[in-house]
Amino acid sequence: MNKGFFRVACGAPSVAVADPKANAASIISLISRAFEAGAEMLVLPEMCVTGYTCADLFHSRTLLNASSEALKRIAEATESAPGMLVWVGAPVETPRGLLNCAIAIANGRALAAIPKTYIPNYNEFYEKRWWSSAPSEEITADLWDGRGGHEVPVSVSQLVRTPSGVLVGAEICEDLWSPAPPSTVAALAGAEILVNLSASDDLIGKHAYLRSLVTGQSARCIAAYAYASAGYGESSTDLVFDAKLMIAENGTMLAENARWTRETQLTIADVDIEALRRDRMHITTFADCARRNGDPQFRIACVSGSSPERPSDNPDELLRTIAPRPFVPGGDPSLLAGRCEEIINIQVAGLAKRLDATHCRSLVIGISGGLDSTLALLVACRTFDSMGLDRKGITGVTMPGFGTTGRTHSNAVTLMDTLGISQREISIVPAVKLHFADIGHDPENHDVTYENSQARERTQILMDLANRLGGMVLGTGDLSELALGWATYNGDHMSMYAVNAGVPKTLVRHLTRYFADTTDNQACRAALLDVIDTPVSPELLPPTAEGTIAQETEDLVGPYDLHDFFLYYTLRYGFTPERILYMARKAFAGEFDDATIEKWIRVFFRRFFAQQFKRSCLPDGPKVGSVCLSPRGDWRMPSDASSAVWM
Repeated sequence: MNKGFFRVACGAPSVAVADPKANAASIISLISRAFEAGAEMLVLPEMCVTGYTCADLFHSRTLLNASSEALKRIAEATESAPGMLVWVGAPVETPRGLLNCAIAIANGRALAAIPKTYIPNYNEFYEKRWWSSAPSEEITADLWDGRGGHEVPVSVSQLVRTPSGVLVGAEICEDLWSPAPPSTVAALAGAEILVNLSASDDLIGKHAYLRSLVTGQSARCIAAYAYASAGYGESSTDLVFDAKLMIAENGTMLAENARWTRETQLTIADVDIEALRRDRMHITTFADCARRNGDPQFRIACVSGSSPERPSDNPDELLRTIAPRPFVPGGDPSLLAGRCEEIINIQVAGLAKRLDATHCRSLVIGISGGLDSTLALLVACRTFDSMGLDRKGITGVTMPGFGTTGRTHSNAVTLMDTLGISQREISIVPAVKLHFADIGHDPENHDVTYENSQARERTQILMDLANRLGGMVLGTGDLSELALGWATYNGDHMSMYAVNAGVPKTLVRHLTRYFADTTDNQACRAALLDVIDTPVSPELLPPTAEGTIAQETEDLVGPYDLHDFFLYYTLRYGFTPERILYMARKAFAGEFDDATIEKWIRVFFRRFFAQQFKRSCLPDGPKVGSVCLSPRGDWRMPSDASSAVWM
C-alpha cells in the first residue's frame, strides 16, 4: 500500500466454455499484467476457470478434474507475482455438495474458498440444478495448488488479509442482488474491500441497475467494491455476456471498463484505504451496526510476504482522479446546474427560517462589489422572492473607505440597481479618521490597526442601521475565510446570520457564475462576471496610482484553490499534512509546483490553528456540504491547541 492507497485490478479473461486449460492460460496472462501494473489484488469472474455456462457439464468428472488441474497451474503462476492476492472462480467439491466458490490464491497457495450463498433459480437461471448453497458451518476441501494439494477452509465467514494489512471479503454474483448481501456482514467483520466474482448476463437496463447496486453497497458498507463479471467468451446458447468490470469506493465509481469487446480486459484503480478507515472511525453508527449484528467473527487468512512494488512513488502515477477543487460540483452541465440549485436552496431555506423565527422582514447587507457580499445579496433576493416579500426590504450599504476602487464600487451599485433593493452609501473615511485621532494612531501607518479600524467601523454602521430599520445584519464571510481566520474579530467576523458560512471561496465563485448564467438582466450579468474576475481583496489599503486594487488577499494568505483543497482533506478525512501534500501534487500538477504547494500548506495549518478562537464564537449559518466549521456542529476544537505536530 502506497501513501494509504491500495491498487486493485479487475479482469475479464478470454473464456472457452468447458476448457479449463485454455482458461488458465488467459488467467495467468492477466495475473502477469496486473502484477506488472503494481496491483496488490486481482479479481476475476465467477467460474472463470471452467466457464459459467457449462450447465450439466459441471457434474462431469472430466470437467472437474480439468478444473482442478487448471487451478493448480494458476496457483503455480502466482509464485511469479509474490504478495499479490488473486481471486478466481471455480467449482469446489465438498461433503455438502458442489459449491460455486471464490478462491483466494497468493504466493502459489490457495488460502480460502468462499462459496456462493444465494443460488438463483428463476428466469434464465437454473443454478440449483448444479450448485449447493453455502453451508452454515465451516468445512474444508482438498484443493490442488502449486504445492500439490491441501485442505482449504470453505466458508462465507472468512476474510483475507493482504501483506499491507488490508482486509478483503468476497461474495458471488447473486449475493449482491439479495436483500441481505453477505458482503454487508463481511464489512461489519472488518472487510475494507469487498469483491464480487460474477457472471451476470446482459439485458436492457441491467447494467445501469447493477452499477447502482455496486456503488450503493460500497457506500452502505463504507468500503471499496471490486466487481468482475464474465465477458464475450461466455456468450452461449440464449445468454450474452458483456464483461462488466467496476471498482467503486464509498459510493463513487472509481473505474470501469468499456464493455462489449472480445479481448481480455483489465481495469485498475487505487483505492483510498485511509479515507475508508477514517470514515468508519468517524461515523459511529458503523460500529454500532456491527455490535447490533453480534460483532461478526470471521476467520482471517493471511497473504505472506510483502506487497508488490509500485512502478513509481510519483503521485502522477496514482491511478485515480483527485479533483483539485473538491468543493466545486463537476460533471454533466445539467447535473451541475441541479447541484447549484440545491446549494442555493439550502442557503435560502436557512435564511427564510431565521427571518420567520425572528419575525424580521428587513435585511441589511454591506455590499463591497466583491464575491462574498455579492453571493449573500443574491441569496437574500432569492429568499425574499420565495417568501413573497418586497426586495426593498433588503438594504444594501456601500461604505467607501481608503482602499475602495472605482471598479468594485461601480459593480456594487450596478448590482443593487438591477436587483431592485434599497440602497445606502455611507463613507467610513470621516469616522475612521476621527477614531484614529481618538486612539492616537497615525493614518500614514498602514498596519493592522489601520485595517481593522475600517472593518469594525463598517460592522458598526451595519449593526446600528439594522437596529434603526428593525432588521438584522446578513453576514457575508465564507468558509475559507473562517478556516484561515481572514476576518476582523468583532468586525466582518460578526453578523446576525452568516449565510455563506458553509460555502468555501471556490464554490462562492462558482455559484456567482451560476447566477450570472441564469439571469435575463444583461447589466446584472455583466456586473456579476466582472465581480468574478476582480481580485479578492478586503480593500483596506489605498489603491495603486492607477486606481487598481493594491491589496490582493491571495498574495498574502495564498491561493484559495490550494487552501480549499487543504481544508477539505483536513476536515473531511483528517489526513496528515504529508498525505495532503502528496495528493495536492497529483491534483495540481502543471498548475502549482511542489515548492509553492508546500509553502502554502504550512501557512494553512499555522493560520488554521491560530485562528480557532474566531470560530469558537461564530454566528449561526447554514451547513451546505460535508465540511463545516460551526462550533455547534461539525467542528469542535480547542482554541489553544498546538499545531506543532502538523507543522
